[in-house]
Amino acid sequence: MKNIIIAALAVCTFSACDDFLDEKLKGDFNSDNIFSNATQAELAVNGVYNAATYCIDLWKFGDVASDDAVKGGSDGDQADLSYIDDFSANADNGVLSEFWQSSYEVISRANNVIAYVPNIDMDATLRDRYVAEAKFFRAFVYFHLVNIYGEVPLKLLPQIDDASIHVGLSSVSAIYSQIEKDLRDASILPVSYSTSDAGRVTRGAAYGLLAKAQLYQQKYSDVLTTIQLIENLDIYDLERPYSNLFKLGGEDSKEVLFAIRFLSGQNPGLGNSLNQWLAPQNESGYYFDAPTQSYVDAFDEKQVNGEDDLRLDASIGRDGKDWFNGDVFSSSWSPATGYLVKKHNQPLDEVGKGTKGDGGLSYIYLRYADILLMKAEALNETHHPDLAKIEVDKVRDRAGLARVSTVTESAMREVIRKERRKELGFEFHRFFDLMRWGKDVAEAALGSSFKWQEPRFYFPIPQSEKDANLGIK
Repeated sequence: MKNIIIAALAVCTFSACDDFLDEKLKGDFNSDNIFSNATQAELAVNGVYNAATYCIDLWKFGDVASDDAVKGGSDGDQADLSYIDDFSANADNGVLSEFWQSSYEVISRANNVIAYVPNIDMDATLRDRYVAEAKFFRAFVYFHLVNIYGEVPLKLLPQIDDASIHVGLSSVSAIYSQIEKDLRDASILPVSYSTSDAGRVTRGAAYGLLAKAQLYQQKYSDVLTTIQLIENLDIYDLERPYSNLFKLGGEDSKEVLFAIRFLSGQNPGLGNSLNQWLAPQNESGYYFDAPTQSYVDAFDEKQVNGEDDLRLDASIGRDGKDWFNGDVFSSSWSPATGYLVKKHNQPLDEVGKGTKGDGGLSYIYLRYADILLMKAEALNETHHPDLAKIEVDKVRDRAGLARVSTVTESAMREVIRKERRKELGFEFHRFFDLMRWGKDVAEAALGSSFKWQEPRFYFPIPQSEKDANLGIK
């Protein structure tokens, strides 16, 4: 066989093989026609959505790197995650490399849509919408890259030559500037969709992420202006009860601005793997992302009826409390802390033990309660604690808590920060909140294993990227 291959190569070398080498790739699409009609444009933008499902891995940073959770799982399992947990990860860390690669895959797909779809002869409104969807996802991914790694390569073009591949690091401010531009461009998106397009990015999602990016930069007046645009849409409100958000169908709630959707039972698989990562071993889970006692202790207020804050047992499993499947949770299911995450789990009658990694539950990234708390924070930081109180009370009322009594600016700041922790627990935001609130807050929350680094803590850029990208000096 080896001699046959060599002989064939020799024939090609000394005969007319140009036609063979120039043969167009057989099949429906090739590099010459992949962006030539509306069908291919839709496939391309759908590919962005598909790649973006990796963002459920945000728990490895938003939870595990925070004071809300520890790694959990078996002691020796996912060792690289332990280094994220104790802030000792180096550039060879597998968690950092995998997240980086997945992020830039989304960016690459989005850049192709943004560059090539505008040239397609198709319905102009639909064409513009596809580009806006891609810009949203590019902003969404860069928002997390800049908050995990700091300065990163700002790639805005298809990867077709050295100049677009070997891109140097951009400043944090430049990356945020591009995030804001992309999200403003994405604000042409529809307010809502028909059932057949349910789950696509909306105008409210673009405004919501823009407000979040502005909040992280302490642009408080801009936050209030953007949130007013959300309120003007007049379609969002708080879901009742709170626990409904974390069941099948929760993504369709009037509270949800943006969610990553999954579909179980598909081949190839399109399901949510968080069930398997976070479930107890007796349900074929790996029991990672174990909630801490510190998180539980944050729920030190009772409802006005004397019962526990209803968000606690909707968020985590704790000893003696209802779990799923009619079971009562046992602290022995979580050797690390005695607690497990409940928000991203489904009952066994929805996702059986044999298919635990193929869930249908959506990951809700941005919801109206977050918007209300962002608004409260922006109001308070612009010296209006009395107005901030109104927004906080809306969130607390849904949780069954009494209204806030204090209206001083410093006291309201603490109330808002605590409400964010309880309301948004295990939705992968906590670590990023601690970082933006600064050195004193972060060190107090994260303890002696955490060492603040000016201007704030960032994880290292993967060594694989430093080796491959000649633009990084």
